[in-house]
Amino acid sequence: VWLCVFMERKITALKAQKRNPHRVNVYLDGEFAFGMARVVAAWLQVGQTLNNGKIEELLKQESRETAYQRSLHFISTRPRTEQEVRQKLTGLGFSDDIIKPVITALKSKGYIDDAAFARAWVENRLAFHPRSYQLMRMELKRKGISEDIIARTLEETPVNETKLALDLAKRYAPRLKGIDSHKFKTRLSAYLMRRGFPYAISMPVTEQMYREYYQNNLRIREDRDNGS
Repeated sequence: VWLCVFMERKITALKAQKRNPHRVNVYLDGEFAFGMARVVAAWLQVGQTLNNGKIEELLKQESRETAYQRSLHFISTRPRTEQEVRQKLTGLGFSDDIIKPVITALKSKGYIDDAAFARAWVENRLAFHPRSYQLMRMELKRKGISEDIIARTLEETPVNETKLALDLAKRYAPRLKGIDSHKFKTRLSAYLMRRGFPYAISMPVTEQMYREYYQNNLRIREDRDNGS
């Protein structure tokens, strides 16, 4: 084992890869040994000797750099949670001892920020896809956001859920135009409950929309049919 660890091999060439100039092929004792990112190989020089322990450490650094770059690409498409990045790297075959320092580096540079992710998620949902706090809580939990961050985020974004449900109902009601009253109430209340609003909110909102939207439209149609 000692001979294996301390057996030294000489770097005889360092060549940039033709297809990817950001990577370098390392030749030991006249033979191709391995490729690695230029940033990892920056300190290597022709004539330098490496023992097996140092080669192993270099390959580990290469794996970390590869995992880091794959993470940056994954994050570039949209913000991701820590759990999402971990799952992505695990799926790509990286071990936990590679993933852990990569996650630490990404967090230290602000590329992963679960608190910022949660705030942006809630703001986006409220602005474009309204739903109850309970459903948003479940969505954030599925993405691996901690309970503390979820609670703090929702506390910092106070919203009247009845008003939220009413705004959502107003957007959805025009899709139910022309159906009978029973179907109108059933579909609208079911829609609100799918968005996480409890019965105590969805039913009063449904009744309000029935009075203000459905019955009003019904009177307009009747007046038009009667030639008024």
